[in-house]
Amino acid sequence: MTNARARRPRTVPTELAALAAGVTEATIRKWASRGKLRRYGTPGRAEYDLDEIFGIMHESRRRTGGH
Repeated sequence: MTNARARRPRTVPTELAALAAGVTEATIRKWASRGKLRRYGTPGRAEYDLDEIFGIMHESRRRTGGH
C-alpha cells in the first residue's frame, strides 16, 4: 500500500481546480487561505492537488447528505 503523503500531487491551475470542484476560483483561493486546501506552484502561479479537491467535495457531500 502506498503512503498518501509519499505520492506526487496531481496539480492543476486555479481555473481547472474550480472547474473540477464546481465552484468559483475565489472559492478555491478561500479554501487555500483557510488551510482546507494546500497551494502548490510558484509565486504568481497557484496550483492545487486534484485528489485534495475531490476529497473536499466528498466530505462536503457526505456531511450534507448529497450524492
